[in-house]
Amino acid sequence: MSETPSRTPLPATPGQTVGPFFGYALPFEGGEQLVPFGHPQAVRLHGDVLDGHGAPVPDALLEIWQADGNGEVPSAPGSLRRDGWTFTGFGRAAVDHAGHYTFTTVDPGPTEPGRAPFIALTLFGRGITNRLFTRVYLPEDAEALAGDPLLASLPEERRRTLIAQREADGSLRFDLRLQGEGETVFLTYPRHER
Repeated sequence: MSETPSRTPLPATPGQTVGPFFGYALPFEGGEQLVPFGHPQAVRLHGDVLDGHGAPVPDALLEIWQADGNGEVPSAPGSLRRDGWTFTGFGRAAVDHAGHYTFTTVDPGPTEPGRAPFIALTLFGRGITNRLFTRVYLPEDAEALAGDPLLASLPEERRRTLIAQREADGSLRFDLRLQGEGETVFLTYPRHER
């Protein structure tokens, strides 16, 4: 007489630490350039990745996804093999030895009327058991920022950690703080275990 196997769902197992292998396995040539440097709407998104003590994290990897300047979410293939003109809305960049990253992209447009435009950002790093998700909001439209459901759900001082700073040269500065004072707000999504 054989036993019937149990139909009880198995518990999820914890994720393995991410990296440091990704430093040579995941970056790809041109991954940080969503548009070429000479693109008429090119903007630089850059910043530092910092630990809980404010020290640079020298071995993180960042990915971004975003809408184009008109708020259209791209569906064109080709993110890993750039052709020089197709905007795919995806980029990947490793930080340098000082924890600094740079992307060449465009300011995203709002995906819905009245909504605040943002760039979705994911961080991978040594000692992080799963990737971290956050958003980079553009700073200009105060009304749209005030009406954004995610930002409105946060205390005022925490909202600021998701809003980039526009620099004098037009670039966007967005630092990521992994812990401590001024820690960046990180998001969780349904069915995504941290």
